[in-house]
Amino acid sequence: MSEKLIVRVTGVTKDFDLGKIVVKVLKGIDLEIETGKYVSIMGPSGSGKSTLFNMIGGLDKPTQGKVFIDEVDIAQLDAYELAWLRCRKIGYIFQTFNLIPVMTALENVTLPMTFAGTPNEAAVHRGMKLLSQVGLEGRHGHKPAELSGGQQQRVAVARALANNPSIILADEPTGNLDLSTGEEIISLLKQLSQEQGTTVISATHDFKMLNVSDQVIWIRDGRVDKIQERAELEIHTGGMSS
Repeated sequence: MSEKLIVRVTGVTKDFDLGKIVVKVLKGIDLEIETGKYVSIMGPSGSGKSTLFNMIGGLDKPTQGKVFIDEVDIAQLDAYELAWLRCRKIGYIFQTFNLIPVMTALENVTLPMTFAGTPNEAAVHRGMKLLSQVGLEGRHGHKPAELSGGQQQRVAVARALANNPSIILADEPTGNLDLSTGEEIISLLKQLSQEQGTTVISATHDFKMLNVSDQVIWIRDGRVDKIQERAELEIHTGGMSS
C-alpha cells in the first residue's frame, strides 16, 4: 500500500507582474510528498524553490494549478480557513529566526498555541516540554538577544512544533548558522521527523541536508529537474559525489 500523501502540487505556475514585463517563476510543477518524509527542495538562487515553498505553505497563491494539503485545495480556502490551516497544520522555521524580541523563549513558543485557543496553563506546560526537547531547558526566561544564533533557531524549532503540526516548513534553516550549529539543527529536525512522524520540507542551499533527506527535489528554471530518493543519493562528507 502506498504511503499517504500530505502534499500534492498539480500544474502549478507562478507569474510575477513587474509592470511592463511578466516574470514566469514557476512553469508547471507537479509534486507529491508522502507523510512523515524528510524532503529537501534544492536549487540555485532564482530557480523558484522559495516560491514553490511559499505555495506549499499557503503563503502565496499559484497563478495556475492547485496545491493540496491533506487533500484540501488550499486555494479554495478563505482567509480565516487558511489562517486556521496554517496555525494548526503547518509549523514554520525561517532563516532569520523571526522571533519576537520583547518576548522570552517560552512566550515565543507558546504564541501559536495562544492563537489556537490553548488554555494558558496547558500552553506553558507544552512550551516548557518543547524547549527541553530542543535542548534549551533552563533558557525559557531568556529573550532572543540573550541567546546565540543556534539557540534562537532551536526556539524557532520549538515554536514550529507548538501546535503539533503535520508539516514543518523550514526555509534555509541553517542559512545564518555556523557549520557545527547548522548540523545540530539538521539532526534535530531529522530526529523530530523520525520520532513524531512529522513531514519536514526544507528549502535549502545546504548540502549537509542531503545526509538526512529521504528525498531531494531539485528545482531548476521554475521546473522540477529531478527527484532523488534516499537510495539514489551517494553522500560523501562535505558534499555529493560527482
